[in-house]
Amino acid sequence: MSQVNIARGMRDFLPETMRRRRWVIGRVRSVFERYGFAPLETPALERLETLTGKYGEEGDRLLFRVLKRGRAASSGQADMGLRYDLTVPLARVVAMNRSLPMPFRRYQVQPVWRADRPQRGRYREFMQCDVDTVGSTSPLSDAECLAVVNDSLGALGFESFTIRLNHREVLSAMVERAFGTASLSQATEASILVTLDKLDKIGRSGVARELSARGATEGSIARLWQMLDQLEAPSSTEHRLEAAALALPERAWPALENLGHILSLTCSLGVSEDRLSFDPTLARGLDYYTGAVFETVITKPAMGSLSGGGRYDHLVGMFLGKDIPAVGVSLGLERILAVMDELHMFPPVSSEASVFVAALDAGLLDSASRLAAKLRAAGIPCVMAPEALRAKKLFKRANQMNVPFVAFIGPDESTLGRASLKRLSDGRQWTATAQELLSIILQT
Repeated sequence: MSQVNIARGMRDFLPETMRRRRWVIGRVRSVFERYGFAPLETPALERLETLTGKYGEEGDRLLFRVLKRGRAASSGQADMGLRYDLTVPLARVVAMNRSLPMPFRRYQVQPVWRADRPQRGRYREFMQCDVDTVGSTSPLSDAECLAVVNDSLGALGFESFTIRLNHREVLSAMVERAFGTASLSQATEASILVTLDKLDKIGRSGVARELSARGATEGSIARLWQMLDQLEAPSSTEHRLEAAALALPERAWPALENLGHILSLTCSLGVSEDRLSFDPTLARGLDYYTGAVFETVITKPAMGSLSGGGRYDHLVGMFLGKDIPAVGVSLGLERILAVMDELHMFPPVSSEASVFVAALDAGLLDSASRLAAKLRAAGIPCVMAPEALRAKKLFKRANQMNVPFVAFIGPDESTLGRASLKRLSDGRQWTATAQELLSIILQT
């Protein structure tokens, strides 16, 4: 018999895991809706031309492609792909539905797929939780993204995290000042930004090696480190922005002013200033970002970013033929779940059923079934034992299922026309009519 295995980078979610995932998604979804974002879902498959050319060279390489079907299957060509993120499908939706009221504010909680190398905290199929505002250039839309992240993580029990901000124009000005254009014979600005985005993963030595391989000189790399030291020296975000205004070309000043507005509005929305940090090294690797970019990190345990996003004012225009401003943020559900598990942050999550109903004798299954039907009709979820159980085994099984109540009918209860109810948390027990048991369950 051959060994049964799941595809690499994919996972099964057993009930206990699913309960935790649903609890987290429910908390996050509640925050999204509290900010007035409307739900949206898109297909798992998109046309290949919809996906390609939006994520950069590395993103295109990680797309899961789907071969043509029917008579064209033998060609070996692909015409569709599994969605890589939720942002490009959103841009396609906006382009196809021009009557949507603007600004269009949506949230989306769905899986995405990337043909990446599986590793700790990184999978080939994973869930994203996104909010986006399309049709607004206001820095308030950016600030709301940060406030949503802050409130979502707070609702899950996180206390120590930092929301890092930067701006693509700041990065562009920094590259111009450090490298110029003549010293980069084989590297583009976009490729430099992708390399800089790896700074927290491979360090300065690793980034320097990659920049050298792309044609950067030792002098330009040294200027980059000198500039970063100057920008990162101040301890407060306000002073870092002031240092950036002095160190960078004038073209960066509007972007720095924009970041200042976003930070001020984010604080007005209730986010602590201590949780916000201007980070001139933050790049975010996706090519479609055009303005402010942001991500959220915790220091212990080190699991990478818990959220990421930014402004992408040209992406919808790739489909529509005219630019429509947009900004959004995505919460990385898988990393959030992994961190919460490692830090023992999950509250006790009960079974879907509130009551485990059973008969102590095979001849009483009809009576137990009628009891279960009355409870369900009253809106109380319950699960039935399909066969008669002895009391000891009944309580053990209910405990294994994490069901708070056990209702059972034995010969004694049947004679009295009653049923017994036991609360497993403290062992308290009642014997009463079905209607009386219903009231007890609802009141406790």
